[in-house]
Order: sequence, then C-alpha cells, then structure tokens
Amino acid sequence: MMAGGSALGSALGAQDAELLTVAEDVCRRARKAGADDADVLIGAGTEFSVTVRKQEVENIVEASSRALGLRVIKDGRVAVSYSSDFTPDALARFVEEAVERAEISDVDEAAGLPDEGYGQVDPASLDLFDPDIEDMDGDRAIDLARRCEQAAFDHDPRITNSGGASYGYNTGSRVLVNTRGFAGASRGSGCSISVEVMADDAEGKKRNDYWYTADRFFRNLESPEEVGRKAAERAVRKIGAGKVPTREVPVVWDPMVSRTLVGLLARAASGELLYRRSTFLLDLEGQPIASRLLNIVDDPLMPGKLGSRSFDGEGLISVRNELFREGTFVRFLLDTYTARKTDRRSTHSAVRGVGGTPSVGTSNLIMLPGPSTPEEIIASVDDGLYLTELLGFGDNITTGDFSRGAGGLWIEHGKLTYPVTEINVSGNLKDMMRDLEMVGNDLDFRSATVAPTLKMAKLMISGL
Repeated sequence: MMAGGSALGSALGAQDAELLTVAEDVCRRARKAGADDADVLIGAGTEFSVTVRKQEVENIVEASSRALGLRVIKDGRVAVSYSSDFTPDALARFVEEAVERAEISDVDEAAGLPDEGYGQVDPASLDLFDPDIEDMDGDRAIDLARRCEQAAFDHDPRITNSGGASYGYNTGSRVLVNTRGFAGASRGSGCSISVEVMADDAEGKKRNDYWYTADRFFRNLESPEEVGRKAAERAVRKIGAGKVPTREVPVVWDPMVSRTLVGLLARAASGELLYRRSTFLLDLEGQPIASRLLNIVDDPLMPGKLGSRSFDGEGLISVRNELFREGTFVRFLLDTYTARKTDRRSTHSAVRGVGGTPSVGTSNLIMLPGPSTPEEIIASVDDGLYLTELLGFGDNITTGDFSRGAGGLWIEHGKLTYPVTEINVSGNLKDMMRDLEMVGNDLDFRSATVAPTLKMAKLMISGL
C-alpha cells in the first residue's frame, strides 16, 4: 500500500477503502509499466432526482456511477486516460495503453506531479456528508416537488404555467492516490429544491423566473413552500417590463448576479491567464486597484459549505487564499502547472474531473460582506437600476471590458418601482471595482460562489 494508505484505509468505510485499494494498485501497475510518475482519481456516487410539472410526475432519475482517471508521466510526456471498467484484466490493459500514449506525446517540462505540499484536512472537521440524505424515499421527494410548485401557483393567480419543480440529492466519494506517497479520500453530499414558473402580463407575454435552495444537508434547505413563493414573486414582478432610456446610472447588484461578477474576477486571477499574459490583472499584484470594500477569498476550509474540500485536485492540502484585500489585488490562484510556467509556487488551487487533467479553479469563492443592509443600499439610490438578471456573454478578461444583456427593477427615490428588460449594462471591470460604493451584509451560501448585494456608483445602461 502507498505511504499513508494503511492508516487512511483503516479510517474509511468498506466501499471507500476498496476504492483506495484499486487506486493504489493502478499506481503500482503504472510504475511497473514504465511510468516515472502517476496519479489516480476515482469518483463514485449515487444521484436521485424527481421533477413534477403541473403536479404530474415528469421525470425520475436514480443512478450510480464509478469511474477512474489515470494520469501518467514519462520523460516529461503526459497522458490521461479514463475508465469505468474496474476488472483486473481491463485495468491492466488500460494502464499499459496509457503509458504507451505518454511515450508518443509531446514533452512538457512543466507537467507532472507536485513536488511538495501534499496533505489532507480531516474530512470530519469539514462536515461534508449528510448521513441521512439517502433516507429520502420516492413518495416523499415527489411530495416536496409538488408542494414547491403548488406554493408558486397559490401565491398569485397570474402564475399560469410551470417549467417544473424538482427535488434531488447526490452522494459521492473521491479518492486520489499518486506515486509520491499521497493517498486521500473524502465523502460528500448535496441536495436541492428548485422551481421555474411563468406569469402572464397584459400583453400576453410570458415572464418566467425561478428560485432554488441547495445545501450539503437536507435540514438546511429552505422549505419547498418558501422556494415556490420566491419563484412566483420574482416572475410576477417582471410583469409589464420595458426598456429605459440609455444613460449612466448607479446600479445595485442582487446577490444572484453579484456572484457572477466575483466569478469573473476570480477568472481574471487564474494562473492560466497569468502565464498566457491575457488578463487585465497582469502586473497588478500588491497594488490597490479597487474600492476598499472589495474583499474576496477562496476558502475550502468552511465546514458544511458546498465548495469545501480536504485536498485539491492534485492532493495538496486545502488552504485559504485571499484574492483581494481592502481593494488590493493580493495574488493569482495557481495549480502546479501554472506555478511552474510562471516560476511560482502552487496556491493549492487545482480542480480536476475524473476524466481530465488538473486546472486552476476555486472552492468556496466569497466576496466578504460589508456593513450595509440591502434596504439601505437600495434607499441610497435616487435614480438607478436594481440588477437581477444577466444574459449572454460579453466579457473580455484581457481588457476588462464588460457588457451583458440585463433585466431588473428601476429604483426611484430609494424604492423599487417598475420592471425593466431588454437592456444592456456595460463598463470596464477595473472601473467597476473602483466604483464599488456599498456592500451588503446578506451572504447566502446556496452555491459555492457567493457575494452580497452591492452598489456601483455608475454603469452605462443601454435601452431606448
């Protein structure tokens, strides 16, 4: 068994211990077949979901899966292979073919396993798994979805149609083993309730919107009635939406869209864009480039959160990274490959799917809350936009230019008044960060990327 594997195996359940044994065996086979190094990632899990539409069951999915990804390195050459066949003969052929493919690939001196930093935070301390989540039977799941959809219909008679309401959960295990002695394993779970509904306005136009709740633990979900009510409210408030004249105004970002902004900033802080020199953050580390209200962290160590993890996609121990501190750009996020390409050290920020190679990614990506309530932020705007929806793709990370289709509610004299649609919001991310005037205290961890309500002094709104 690989170094550290015996102690880990004794602490795992039978299924995870079996996966660990398989991963270690594949690593040994890879070395025997001529690989200089190798790592094996195994993912195994179950999922269940039910969808109802107009109270009728539309879809039920119940499935399990198990797959293995192998990365081999030989003479600076890399090959990645994927298999769901765990029989000994199949794995033997699989390993031999992977090593053969590595022998004919191109040399990449930056590729390969990390040299240091391996480790695993105790998964129990991160509270990643709900042991009761699989107790959900089909009838109860259908009832949850039906209650959610019915609550939306009951909330307002103008809700006339549904895109469906769903309840689902998943559980899974991840095992990562490499030839440098690392062996790590963790289990996780997740569940959600969601619904999309449509409202009719006076002109016969359909106004649709949705709401959802998600968490690792069923007990932390919003009630299905609350989810349905919020979806209905969001759809109904779009009735009668129209355009507004083109002008530059203050913009308040709803948390559902402000997290999109945070994701863009994290993308700009990726080591991949750093070594390609294609980010507007290039050469700005350590400089105050934004409002002091801007604080962004990537934190995989938060118990119970959807993006928490005990080790990254390369087996490096999870650590918290600051991206922005009081408006200063602190650092780029790096995996081993991008660290070598830029002559730096990994920030333990690798993510990896079973069938792919490691790449730079985030865990719990958070814009830290500020001192203001959402109500105070809206009340501070005399004439401006409350942004609730972003559409399409119009972002240039190299230049920082930002342009998206949008919708929301117009603010007049500190109050939400009428809905607006078919508009465009545009600016430059550098200016937008500097123009950050207020940050809310309303973080909501329904996803792995979260941000509060925030206000920018100005953005260009293109409409009539």
